[in-house]
Amino acid sequence: MLVDQPANIRRPSTPAQRRLLMTPTDSSTIETMLPAERRAVGIIALIGMLRMFGLFTLLPVLSLYAASLESATPILIGLAVGAYGLTQAGLQIPLGALSDRIGRVPVIIGGLAIFALGSVLAAYSDTIHGVIAGRLLQGAGAISATLTALIADATRDGVRTRSMAVFGIGVGGAFMMAMIFGPLFSARYGVPALFLFGAALAVVAATLLLALPDDVQRPAAPRQWDFSRAFRPELLRVDIYVFLLHAILTASFVALPFLFVERLELAVTDHWKMYVGALLLSLTGTIPLIIRDERQGKGATIGIAVTLLLAGQLVLTFAGFAVMPVFAGLVLFFAGFNFLEAGLPARLSLIADDDSRGASLGVFASAQFFGAFVGGLIGGRFLAAGRPADVFFVCVLLAAIWLALQSFGRFRAA
Repeated sequence: MLVDQPANIRRPSTPAQRRLLMTPTDSSTIETMLPAERRAVGIIALIGMLRMFGLFTLLPVLSLYAASLESATPILIGLAVGAYGLTQAGLQIPLGALSDRIGRVPVIIGGLAIFALGSVLAAYSDTIHGVIAGRLLQGAGAISATLTALIADATRDGVRTRSMAVFGIGVGGAFMMAMIFGPLFSARYGVPALFLFGAALAVVAATLLLALPDDVQRPAAPRQWDFSRAFRPELLRVDIYVFLLHAILTASFVALPFLFVERLELAVTDHWKMYVGALLLSLTGTIPLIIRDERQGKGATIGIAVTLLLAGQLVLTFAGFAVMPVFAGLVLFFAGFNFLEAGLPARLSLIADDDSRGASLGVFASAQFFGAFVGGLIGGRFLAAGRPADVFFVCVLLAAIWLALQSFGRFRAA
């Protein structure tokens, strides 16, 4: 019987035990991260931050650079920007499963090496096809799921959401800094130098693995390759959630620049101020959600966060005519998004089997990147008429569908 098990078990061995512990018995107690956990989470978050910073710095400048290359066409320019996501989505599952068998660190080192090679190839290519090949190789270093699994290995269940939040906030911070750094650096040294800068960051990230605590648990190698446990219904529900989250995010970022320029008449160089300001202010909503989540459980808090997403999209749809309403809509959106970006992988890591956690997080990461791809298609399709509000309204519908799924799931669980 589960209730007869000792209270000091560090990590329950079955999904049923983990689900039992996901309903806290003492709402006044929040576990404190141990020194080794803080150290491990900080190092892993910094690795993820450096890797994503090297990618994010290219976003504001890559399409313009690709257009200047030999044989460039609009389709090839788009492929140069999106090729990274294609290989990311395709390789998260096999590399996550491989990390279950041979360990997280070897997979992370290999992924960073492949990313660095792709960056160097793109840097020294003078044709659009060479840059596309480099971007595909960058994405082949698909270690997002493995990094998340390593955080799960290094932390207890009670501090998992905070740990994922540190990782997520680090990536979010890298995004905001990259929006400023990328254009300034490339204007001075060129986009090829920006690719080489990303390769150097990958090398630095790999060396940081040497500083991980020695007692981080290595996952038990599974006796056979069994992907079926990564597709259990309760896991697939979380995968659908992250698909919707990144579809909404990407579609929104297709439309927001047009809203800023055409409706708000903001200079392109001022867009980052809206994003950074909204992200910082949104933490006043994200942090209470994280605290509530750890005290009262995951289900209800996810519903609150999705409601914030929906509210933010409603504001952007119907009040996107002035700076302050748009800023308020972004604050609401980011408050929900930041929590879900951390809370969804934390929830999945709790209910996944220990010996298939890497594969489960691989499915999760693939759903995330595929959601971004679909979100880009949604944004482009519904922006065709030149009305950003149409895109935001579709995002409202996606958030409403998510709320319905979340409510249905809680009803079934009851």
